[in-house]
Amino acid sequence: MKSKGPQFVRFFGPVLDALRSLGGSGSPNEVADKIAETLQVPVKQQEELTSSGQQRYLNRIHWARFYLSKAGFISTSERGVWALTDKGRNKALTHEESLAAFHDVRKKFQEERRLAKLSKPEGEEDSELPDEAETATAQSYREQLLKLIKSLSPAGFERLCQRLLREAGFTQVTITGRAGDGGIDGVGILQINPFVSFQVLFQCKRYDRSVSPSQVRDFRGAMEGRADKGIIITTGTFTADARKEALRDGARPIELVDGQKLIEMFEHLQLGLKPIKTFEVDADFFDDFRDGSEPEDKEANS
Repeated sequence: MKSKGPQFVRFFGPVLDALRSLGGSGSPNEVADKIAETLQVPVKQQEELTSSGQQRYLNRIHWARFYLSKAGFISTSERGVWALTDKGRNKALTHEESLAAFHDVRKKFQEERRLAKLSKPEGEEDSELPDEAETATAQSYREQLLKLIKSLSPAGFERLCQRLLREAGFTQVTITGRAGDGGIDGVGILQINPFVSFQVLFQCKRYDRSVSPSQVRDFRGAMEGRADKGIIITTGTFTADARKEALRDGARPIELVDGQKLIEMFEHLQLGLKPIKTFEVDADFFDDFRDGSEPEDKEANS
């Protein structure tokens, strides 16, 4: 039977449980992998995509994080690490409690929207609050950017990755992309300090689907004896097993960059994006001016 409320609400409790089992904090992928392991989420379900190309499973977990954060159960650092707050540390949410928390946050959104609407010029339209259904069709700049990147030719995507690596500090970045090269598309040098540098091989996958563990193993095999580090960059996603394979004990580790992380790198480097400055109203500043009293005229009373 389908649970009441948006589907992401059922992940409220599991997100808190996962963070507790991870020591109180974790990255989004760590949380998602822990929930998949605990709830035994089928791989097929984890790989299911929305119409905008996002993993539906991860999308729901991120929406759960958003509402849990607004409800005060978790916090998020600038580096994207999720952490339990005092409120969430010892709280095991039932589905009913999760649904109540969702509606509480939703009501706050609606009240903020109502107040914002009152301050808008007459005739100006107001947007609806975001919900899970809208995440599949909303054309945010992130979705627009990912769609634009996916529209590039394979060669164009390789050159884009070359530029991205250069902007991130790599030098001597060269596109190889030769047939029979085991999927290796390029090589670069990462200078750690004046004394230490690494040669890094990278692979570019302009995908809508998920990268499998076998593809990670094939890439590792192709780079054997040629470099100490490897990176797979994709516009798609990685299966949970692919992420485990990339960090398998006793094997050369592979860095994985999926579509979401790729967009975050473009944001961090402000590459292909024009930042827009905006403001948030500080309502507390106006508290001293709400009583309607006039300030005393010190000169008149002296």
